[in-house]
Amino acid sequence: MESCYCIEPQWPADELLMKYQYISDFFIALAYFSIPLELIYFVKKSAVFPYRWVLVQFGAFIVLCGATHLINLWTFTVHSRTVAIVMTTAKVLTAAVSCATALMLVHIIPDLLSVQTRELFLKNKAAELDREMGLIRTQEETGRHVRMLTHEIRSTLDRHTILQTTLVELGRTLALEECALWMPTRTGLELQLSYTLHQQNPVGYTVPIHLPVINQVFSSSHAVKISPNCPVARLRPAGKYVPGEVVAVRVPLLHLSNFQINDWPELSTKRYALMVLMLPADSARQWHVYELELVEVVADQVAVALSHAAILEESMRARELLMEQNVALDLARREAETAIRARNDFLAVMNHEMRTPMHVIIALSSLLQETELTPEQRLMVETILKSSNLLATLINDVLDLSSLEDGSLQLELETFNLYAVFREVLNLIEPVASVKRLHVSLNLAPDLPEYAIGDEKRLMQTILNVVSNAVKFSMEGSISITAFVAKSESLRDSRAPEFYPVPSDNHFYLRVQVKDSGSGISPQDIHKLFTKFAQTQSTATRNSGGSGLGLAICKRFVNLMEGHIWIESEGLGKGCTAIFIVKLGIPGCLNESKLPIMPRMSTTIHSQIAFPGLKVLVMDENGVSRMVTKGLLVHLGCDVTMVSSSDECLRVVSHEHKVVLIDVCVPGIDGYETAMRIHEKFTKHHERPLIVALTGNTDKVINENCMKVGMDGIVLKPVSLDKMRSVLSDLLEHQVLFEAI
Repeated sequence: MESCYCIEPQWPADELLMKYQYISDFFIALAYFSIPLELIYFVKKSAVFPYRWVLVQFGAFIVLCGATHLINLWTFTVHSRTVAIVMTTAKVLTAAVSCATALMLVHIIPDLLSVQTRELFLKNKAAELDREMGLIRTQEETGRHVRMLTHEIRSTLDRHTILQTTLVELGRTLALEECALWMPTRTGLELQLSYTLHQQNPVGYTVPIHLPVINQVFSSSHAVKISPNCPVARLRPAGKYVPGEVVAVRVPLLHLSNFQINDWPELSTKRYALMVLMLPADSARQWHVYELELVEVVADQVAVALSHAAILEESMRARELLMEQNVALDLARREAETAIRARNDFLAVMNHEMRTPMHVIIALSSLLQETELTPEQRLMVETILKSSNLLATLINDVLDLSSLEDGSLQLELETFNLYAVFREVLNLIEPVASVKRLHVSLNLAPDLPEYAIGDEKRLMQTILNVVSNAVKFSMEGSISITAFVAKSESLRDSRAPEFYPVPSDNHFYLRVQVKDSGSGISPQDIHKLFTKFAQTQSTATRNSGGSGLGLAICKRFVNLMEGHIWIESEGLGKGCTAIFIVKLGIPGCLNESKLPIMPRMSTTIHSQIAFPGLKVLVMDENGVSRMVTKGLLVHLGCDVTMVSSSDECLRVVSHEHKVVLIDVCVPGIDGYETAMRIHEKFTKHHERPLIVALTGNTDKVINENCMKVGMDGIVLKPVSLDKMRSVLSDLLEHQVLFEAI
């Protein structure tokens, strides 16, 4: 090995010093090599350390320093050039790494200082989070108290219980000295002490509502601290103590305009009650924010609960009122049902008891009219017959009105000769008009159909009633009857807004005008004409007679025929014009298979018909009625057998009898059972006689019962000679006859 003379010692090496340096370099190298191992362990374990690359660089610097000191051990003795080169390389690398590390530390140190700032910031944030958590816990506590109070308040809907429970629960939750509720009086000008927690002040004490402190509380939606010495806060007796803090909050009284709660004001503006809460005296306690929020929430909950309670009280009062009304309605319904039953019983009695004598009078008059009479006698008989027919018409009017009012009357639609209806009305009215020397004219428009579909009987009754009124109230002059098809533009009438005519190809509207030259009527009295049993002053003063039912019934008939009726008059002494419009069907356009077409024979042909040898059995309990019916049948040539009971009828009836007339409305005799037993007696249809019911009752139940037991027809009393002739003729021809009821 060659000797190296690169290092020239400046002073003689001391052997002891060299030894210590040698040992020191060894331990320094050992320390330098151990520190990187610890840094490597730290970097490996610290996954979130932000300067790992700096630690790696610092570790390289320490390793190089350690290597430099280790190599330096060989320089204490004579060493080769290779050692010198290695030593130089290590020192150059160490210098480069140390400079780079120093430069990096210039940037790292400010970041390390900012970490301290962040640590301080995090500490502040942690403190703020602690405060927020405390606030959240406070809010949760407040919410728990609110839920508890709400549950207690809403557990009942009694107003007094709600308010008293509110005060008790607030006093317990907030540890209050006193809590009170001031309610507005009925006048709304004062607040009255209505509820207190400990009742230290007498309830009923009042203060003016316009005090500044009250206005201050009412104008704010939040709880307001008020002076303990103000009038609404003097809730404790005077004494030597330091009063606690007092807050007040308004309690809205919702929708007082919609209901009234006992003595509360019925006002449309919003009103408030006042809740006052006092902390214990001689204490340093103050109101916290969360406690004020609790008070505000409870005040709102109380307002809602009070509104619910008020609605419940109102609904209970409405329910009680409704129950009272239901009781009254039930009583009225029972009374109405009793009245209806009494009316029906009366009508049934009147039907039978009044129609039976009318049947006798009309039948005997018609029989007497067939005998040889002097002109004076014939005039008297005709007068009796006409008067009897008028009385029968009055009875029919009363019964028809009853049926119209209870809705049981229905139109009987059939095809009929419209011209014949007007001619028959003219024939009936001309004798009466001639007595008063009134000229009656009939004008039928050329476009008026000869045949129509409708209720012939009701139409004729309406026309006859209107024309009869014209004759009745006319002393002189003339009466004109005009009929034509109403045009669509003339159908609507402002006097009847409910009348909505609908033009169609299947029907037409018949317009009838009856104009007279009578005494007229005041325009203000026209509306009274269609009221039943009512007569105007102008008509009542005249000796005209009448029941006041005619036009009332006509109006109902016209309404059934989907029409309209009215009266026109310019005043007293200027005559009247009665006008009505009814809806009639056009034959050939409707389903006529369902409409009966009864063939009609002329009066002349009918008057010539007789029934010689026709055996007829008559069952009637009333002897007079039985004799009259027999007289009619005998005059028509019939062979009549009379019986007065069901048993006698069943014993006498035989296959020789062609017709059996049974009065089904006789008390004590069941005519329906008699009809059924006749059916049982004659099993063969051609041997059984035709069974016809004679009745004075127009109830539809009679019709249904007769059809149910198999009767072949119904004839309504009274019966004249011509009517009996027509009945027998139609019955024998068609084998069935149900007269309109």
